Amino acid sequence: MGWFEALVLGVVQGLTEFLPISSSAHLRITAAFAGWGDPGAAFTAVTQIGTELAVLLYFGKKIGSILKNWFFSIYKPAYRRDPDARMGWLIIVGSLPIGVLGLLFQEQIEHAFRDLRLIATTLIVFGIFLLIADRMGRQDRDLDHLTVKHGLTYGFFQALALVPGVSRSGGTITGGRLMGYNRSAAAEYSFLLAVPAVLASGLYKLTDIGAGQGPAWGPTILATVVAFGVGFAVIAWLMSYIRKHSFLPFVIYRVALGLLLYVLVFTGVLDPNAGPVES
Repeated sequence: MGWFEALVLGVVQGLTEFLPISSSAHLRITAAFAGWGDPGAAFTAVTQIGTELAVLLYFGKKIGSILKNWFFSIYKPAYRRDPDARMGWLIIVGSLPIGVLGLLFQEQIEHAFRDLRLIATTLIVFGIFLLIADRMGRQDRDLDHLTVKHGLTYGFFQALALVPGVSRSGGTITGGRLMGYNRSAAAEYSFLLAVPAVLASGLYKLTDIGAGQGPAWGPTILATVVAFGVGFAVIAWLMSYIRKHSFLPFVIYRVALGLLLYVLVFTGVLDPNAGPVES
């Protein structure tokens, strides 16, 4: 992987991680369109550390309070009713599904799930699910309404993002909207819930960087730093945007991109398994 390729993929990662359009799908698609090798699951996981650091910075005060009150709640009963302490426990509960399923399906995540036909399908299908969820039923709950059951449900929707094209934020926001949470609450919990899972996945995959067929350290670090800067700007924009607007533009984009992928694959312009994993 060259430096220019890493720069482009870092920008793509930062732009798409928090929008409900799937960053892993866009890294895969960008590389296929450009004729580059598949950057691979390890590169994707490590560059996501950059975007999660952007979450830590943007929600720093909130995350600091969650960590402090959660820690005190372990041995001080008075803190167990604190909303931030409760949020800490619910983030742990919500992180369990993706942790377990990520380990169980590691081989498929790195190979079979990266087929462009599958990515096209998940872009379209889960885009439609997001549209339905965004428009149905009561949607006035905020994060004070979170329960263990809701936390686990969010977690299972997040785990769907192990398949590129689903979108981690798109999946969890869809789950939140189906359970009646308003857009801001669904997005905020989606970002907070992603932190432990993404950081754990990125750290786990660090050993694949610079080893064997894995991408080199230098370009990977560049992409991660770029993803951090771009990702921070995108979080700030998205949290402002969703206060007044729906997710319809993202749904339209997902469906259009999925249909384009189908056309390019089935006309032979793109190989569904285009490009070996980059080294």
